[in-house]
Amino acid sequence: MNKFDDIEIIYEDSPLDLNPDGRIKLRNPHMDCLESDFLYHLGLDTKKNNLKQMFGDVKFICMGGTAERMQDFAQLVANELGIDGSPVDLAKDSHRYSMFKIGPVLSVSHGMGVSSLSILMHELFKVAHYADCKDLCFFRIGTSGGLGVPPGSIIITDKAVDELMRPFFELHISGKIVRRSCRFDAKLIEELKEIAKKQSNQYETFTGTTMCAMDFYETQSRLDGAFCNYTKEDKQNFLQKLSKNGVKNIEMEALVFGSMCQMACVRGAIVCVTLLNRLDGDQIASSKACLRELQNRPQRLVLDYIKYKLSQ
Repeated sequence: MNKFDDIEIIYEDSPLDLNPDGRIKLRNPHMDCLESDFLYHLGLDTKKNNLKQMFGDVKFICMGGTAERMQDFAQLVANELGIDGSPVDLAKDSHRYSMFKIGPVLSVSHGMGVSSLSILMHELFKVAHYADCKDLCFFRIGTSGGLGVPPGSIIITDKAVDELMRPFFELHISGKIVRRSCRFDAKLIEELKEIAKKQSNQYETFTGTTMCAMDFYETQSRLDGAFCNYTKEDKQNFLQKLSKNGVKNIEMEALVFGSMCQMACVRGAIVCVTLLNRLDGDQIASSKACLRELQNRPQRLVLDYIKYKLSQ
């Protein structure tokens, strides 16, 4: 007999409202008992580091998969904001993530998948709390597989679902199933769409649903993984069903990003480029130079948004 037959299911749906004072909202009463807090995965310590001095002026936290990509983005921000010097990795001692600060912008690598991003966001939220940051805006800038859209398109996520088309992020906490709602800031999405319209791009920008998968191969119905117990027809039927239900792209972080921003009462948006149309195949065969140009597209949109907000 399964000792967990009677598993309790808890639904959490926090309001998508910003704090009136602009601060991030942490929901952990146990933090009041901490004499100091060692943010292990970032290599930061509230005893040794003055986080308010280091990060108190941050307004935009931008995250993407790889350290190289986010260092490149940090350099792009520095160049366009007129900030001298090369970006320095503030999390190098952790050997986990890379984090670069350029004026009011934090550029951080989050690795791959829900678990890696979740760890990072917990600690970034605590950094923002200790630094007393106000009016923060979070971005995930990444890559994805498209569904029914041309490769190279930009997708701004307005809804996230899992592989079963469920619009919540499911965690297993202390023997219970916790399902947290995941909603995105409609105003921020509209602002990004307006910025995209003003860009002279040779590619399209779409708004739509993003499917957040738990891995790269099987849960995305790829046929090129080490294991595959489904047919090509199964794959096509699944992807066509997703597309008919408004899914524009597939990646591996959207649900945790959206639900955590909602829980913390901060604005957040996901802007991804599509590397291929999954209805046509599984392999990413673009050259390194082509991939680099594609990865720059969501960075360009987010940076133009940041420059617009800083000019107000």
